[in-house]
Amino acid sequence: MVSPSPPPAPAESALCFEHVALVGKPNAAGSGAVLARVVDFLHAQGCEVTLERDTAQHVGALGDRVLDVQGIGQHCQLALVVGGDGTMLGFGRQLGPWGVPLIGINQGRLGFITDIAFEGFETVLRPMLHGAFVEERRALLAAGVWRDGHCAFETIAMNDVVVNRGGAPSMVELRVEVDGRFVANMRADGLIIASPTGSTAYALSAGGPLLHPGIDGWVMVPIAPHTLSNRPVVLPASSEIAIEVVAAREPSAHFDMQTFTSLLAGDRIVVRRSVHTLRLLHPVGWNYFDTLRGKLHWNEGVVA
Repeated sequence: MVSPSPPPAPAESALCFEHVALVGKPNAAGSGAVLARVVDFLHAQGCEVTLERDTAQHVGALGDRVLDVQGIGQHCQLALVVGGDGTMLGFGRQLGPWGVPLIGINQGRLGFITDIAFEGFETVLRPMLHGAFVEERRALLAAGVWRDGHCAFETIAMNDVVVNRGGAPSMVELRVEVDGRFVANMRADGLIIASPTGSTAYALSAGGPLLHPGIDGWVMVPIAPHTLSNRPVVLPASSEIAIEVVAAREPSAHFDMQTFTSLLAGDRIVVRRSVHTLRLLHPVGWNYFDTLRGKLHWNEGVVA
């Protein structure tokens, strides 16, 4: 009796992303060899590889061409970020307005938003390039510094907007409004307005809560407030938050801890929801609580 032939293996679906941008961690040791391995893998999948301009300046033109952020936004279907969360923040906040999805390969310490480990990335990334992924949209913050009735500075933040005392040893005094309504005068080392993505960053270390990325809200967290009853507050993402510098020595504002501007007494920092969102792609089966459990070391020492 002849045994029946085994069923044919299912054919792999068509390549979903033909033009892929590659972004690396600037000045990271061995980054050239790391990115070369990723480029070789992408080429083997049939992808055209564009190296981000600043990355190419450090490792050379490993891919097929080199483009800046605007060029990537206009011509690429996917951005692959190799580094840590800081690398993803720096690039994601620039690319967000272009609507290009991002995948993060983690070479950093935490990896809340770069969730694919570098070792063995090929096994995880291959099905994602062929359409097997989970897409998640993250809210972005739009922030502006207003001085004498004019907008002196504006940017987008992915994690947080922080107003603080800078290098001076004294507190700042801030007046806080939400949707035009007075909330409080606050004396503290500073104040953080964080998105759900940023709730696991500086806001968490300052005593703020974790916000699930599906929550349409912000968290407002005082930094070492003079009055201990000034506690973190969760606000609707539809809110417009205005922070006025009443008195301070050398105050400053930071956006994702990557963009910085000095402030003067009387400046108003206005924070609202950006019209843009960030598109993150995760492997099939990805779960936010798995990420928290792994990165925050929950359940260590607990026998399941």
